[in-house]
Amino acid sequence: MSIRGPEALASLDEAMRDIRREEEEITRRLARSAEKLGKIRENEAELFRQLAQLRLDPAVQGELDGTISAAENKARDMLKAHAKDLSKAEKDVAGIDAALARLTADRAETLKAFEGHQAELKALAAKLGDRIAKDPEFAAKRSRATELADVAAQSMRKTEQAETDRDEKGKPYRDDPLFIYLWEAGYGTASYRANNLIRYFDGLVANLVGFQKARPNFAMLNEIPLRLREHAERQIENAKAAEAEVDTLEMAAIDTAGGKPIRQAMEASQKKIDALDAEIVAAEDQRDETAKTLGVLSQGGNPALEGALNELATALGREDIQTLLAEARRTRTGQDDTIVAQIDDARARAREEQGETREQNERLKTLAARRRELEDIQWEFKKQRFDDPRSTFRDEKLVGDVLNDFLRGGISAASYWDQWRRSQNWSAGTTDWGGGVGLPNNGRQRSNSPWPEAGGNTFNWPDSSFGGGGGSSKSRSKSKGGFGGGWGGGSSGGVFSRPRTGSVGTRKHSGFKTGGGF
Repeated sequence: MSIRGPEALASLDEAMRDIRREEEEITRRLARSAEKLGKIRENEAELFRQLAQLRLDPAVQGELDGTISAAENKARDMLKAHAKDLSKAEKDVAGIDAALARLTADRAETLKAFEGHQAELKALAAKLGDRIAKDPEFAAKRSRATELADVAAQSMRKTEQAETDRDEKGKPYRDDPLFIYLWEAGYGTASYRANNLIRYFDGLVANLVGFQKARPNFAMLNEIPLRLREHAERQIENAKAAEAEVDTLEMAAIDTAGGKPIRQAMEASQKKIDALDAEIVAAEDQRDETAKTLGVLSQGGNPALEGALNELATALGREDIQTLLAEARRTRTGQDDTIVAQIDDARARAREEQGETREQNERLKTLAARRRELEDIQWEFKKQRFDDPRSTFRDEKLVGDVLNDFLRGGISAASYWDQWRRSQNWSAGTTDWGGGVGLPNNGRQRSNSPWPEAGGNTFNWPDSSFGGGGGSSKSRSKSKGGFGGGWGGGSSGGVFSRPRTGSVGTRKHSGFKTGGGF
């Protein structure tokens, strides 16, 4: 059973809300734990004060009580100030979450409006298909565009095969350290630079591995894919230019038939969606920074507070206090035993709280990492226009078991996103015009459309937008090795292009898909 793009994105949004809710719950637990630890320390100080009253003479007791009380008062004051800072940070995060909820809801409503305009335009396009398809100029341009697209597709297939051959057939060369040493040194070429002694030994090595015969073969393996890709890219540009001419005719037909207001309404919705996406990214980055601050505060990570609590812990760890406790343990009196047991209990509870805090801290770090990865996936999802109403996904488990597996850390963000890409399809008759609309294809195949039609080819323009945050959504890469031909730079291991703090960024795209194309 398939799932539509908008519903898929809504499921990711819900998963994001779940992560944020759990983050908030953990920070609340950490805050309660930090507060509890402070109170345990205060209680421990009071117990030592009581023990001192029982066992020490007034002079020593007064000195010890003064030391403990000073540290205790300072810690209490800092706890109050810390609580205010913590409360403010919690309100800040809650406020950003509320803003994100509003932005997400607004985006969903705008997408619904876009889908409505899309349906209107498709209905209008259906009435025009037969008429414009019979126009001689359109037929000629359509035929030329299809022909060039087929040439581009064939060129790209040859390029990919050559690149596969390079990877497979070149492996024995690359695995030979002596051959690669000579190759990288430029041996046998004008770029080779070495003194006479090195040249002599390199010559021996070259004879040993048969370098003179092997070098031209390896050079050819590397050179052919480069030349083929250059040729394929030229053919792709030619096909795009021809398709743009067809788009212009289709657009004019739609506008003449009264579709311009609908198309403009769609474009307005698209602009609003893009603006909302930019706001969402900015809000997410703001939340990330605020959540970090809240996390630090909830763990008691206030320097002044830490200093005060450490000072109290130091006071309670003084040698004379430890001696007092040791002597109380050696003597068996009812009052001593009760206070000592209470001190032991307080320290045990403190250790439990500290252990729980460590576990919650690790969980919070995991959640923060997962949230950022999901933000990356959502960004790419929108950038690729996978939330378009005409986008569908064959595997509904992507919002079920597979999503849960990702959230649990069973699969990486890169793997999860790749499953989305491989599962994605465009509904029959969907095409991309760089903001235009499409009409029914009347039996023809629009083989160069990056949005596959029923019965058409599925050639996709190579995409250079990943890893750099640019490019058109017309450019969908199926190349091996990741987005844009590589897995270089960026977050989450270099797979994603979402801008981070300090750069809201934009998605350069061609707009949502609207109709069927002639």
